[in-house]
Amino acid sequence: MVAALLILLVMVAVGVLLNPGRDQFAWFIRLRRPAWLTFERLIPAIWVAIYACFYASALLAWDASRSWGLMAGYFGLLVWVQSYTWLICRTRRLANGTAVGFAGWVWGLALTVVVLQMSGLAALLLVPYLLWSPVGTFVTWQMQQLNSGRPQRFE
Repeated sequence: MVAALLILLVMVAVGVLLNPGRDQFAWFIRLRRPAWLTFERLIPAIWVAIYACFYASALLAWDASRSWGLMAGYFGLLVWVQSYTWLICRTRRLANGTAVGFAGWVWGLALTVVVLQMSGLAALLLVPYLLWSPVGTFVTWQMQQLNSGRPQRFE
């Protein structure tokens, strides 16, 4: 029970601390998106599902290993994922999001390989992120192309 609450508390804390400000996020919302991105309204629900999978995976991995090192790996992945929008909005550079998205995917893949040795179900619960992350990274890369001639700052 303590582990479940601690994992949840860390996830919420990282989410709150690495959340862009309202003005910063408004800049991001005003950017052009690819025409094929017709499912954007579903993205928040997709991320809620991915975070639920992260939570369950971390809890199962903890139960299987009791490894603080492994929990540090989950924490690292959480920071990579949550810093994506925060960094884009803070720096107003989509290229930062593309780099962070790719780095997070690599980290997630490595974590999944390590977790697989302890719990197949915990590793399986990381697969939704591994499938979705390249989509988000590709969308960001496409947005870079669409917004390359636009001014970086909106005052």
